[in-house]
Amino acid sequence: MATYRPNVAAILRDPGTGKIFIGERIDHKGSWQFPQGGVDRGEDLLSALYREVEEETGVPRSLYALVACRTDYRYKFPNGKLKKGKYCGQTQTYFLCDFLGRDEDINLKAHVQEFSRFLWIDPKDFDLAWVPRFKRPVFIRVFRDFFGIKQLQKTAKTAKLP
Repeated sequence: MATYRPNVAAILRDPGTGKIFIGERIDHKGSWQFPQGGVDRGEDLLSALYREVEEETGVPRSLYALVACRTDYRYKFPNGKLKKGKYCGQTQTYFLCDFLGRDEDINLKAHVQEFSRFLWIDPKDFDLAWVPRFKRPVFIRVFRDFFGIKQLQKTAKTAKLP
């Protein structure tokens, strides 16, 4: 029977400007997201968060502070697709973290590179066109829950970044 894979996501925020980190997926040009990934067997959510952030950004946990956590965000993969042959989707826990470092502390090649580049944007400038359609309801909830944004913009996928 298909189940939902546990997943964590980190919203890294510059506490001075309020801007958030987004990375462009190396395998899908024009798709932007937060550092995120599956929780390994025997791993708790915080350990998964620390591992995923370090793998995807090179940022050690000493360079960010946990501010808030919300859970129970869920999406299904489209067209009955199963991940690893058994997961029909993901159930996510999001962590808002204040980034205490500098851009020079970010190393997208620290592990297997998942992001081609990164930007710091104002949360209100996030564009739903940057994420696959099946993930958009989760992003809408995340931006409402963490930033009080009731409606995200959605432009053409080819829209220029801020």
